[in-house]
Amino acid sequence: MLPRSTHDRTRREAAAGKQSGRTQEIQRLIGRSLRAVTNLAGLAEKQIVVDCDVLQADGGTRTASITGAWVALHDALAWMQARHMVKGDVLRDHVAAVSCGLYGGEAVLDLDYAEDSEADADANFVITGKGGIVEVQGTAETEPFSQEQFDQLMGLARAGIAELVELQKMTIA
Repeated sequence: MLPRSTHDRTRREAAAGKQSGRTQEIQRLIGRSLRAVTNLAGLAEKQIVVDCDVLQADGGTRTASITGAWVALHDALAWMQARHMVKGDVLRDHVAAVSCGLYGGEAVLDLDYAEDSEADADANFVITGKGGIVEVQGTAETEPFSQEQFDQLMGLARAGIAELVELQKMTIA
C-alpha cells in the first residue's frame, strides 16, 4: 500500500527492509492467481514482475490487485509478443477477484472497510473468465455460516467477477 492509502500514514514495507507476513501472503495469492491462467511453458526462461500499488485501501485491496494485475500482465505479454519474445498465446484466460461477506444478515459484494470490520463472515473469491475457481478464502467472524449462505456469496462473486472480466476486456481492447 502506498503512503496515504489509509487514514493513518502507511510506510512502504520495502523501505523498512522487511515485508510483513500479510504482504508476503498477498504477493503469493496474486502470483498463484496469475499463474493459474498463464501458459508458463510459453514464457520459457522469462520472468515477469507485476508491481501492485494500492492507492486507496478501503477494503478489497488484494482482490483489486489481482484484477488489475491481470491487465498489467496482459499488456506486458502483448509488448513481448510484438517483439517476438514469446510465442503463441501465453494467457489462457482472464482472472479477477472480489470480496463478499455477510453483513447485517445479507450477502454483500465488495465490502468496504466499515462493512468488512463488522461482517459476520467474509470471503475472497478468485475466478477465471470461464468460471474456473482459482482460490476461495472464507472466514466466519461470529458464527459459522451455512452452505446456503456460502452459495449466496459464491453467486454474488460470480456475478461481480463477470462484470470485472467485461471491464478487463474493454480495457485491453
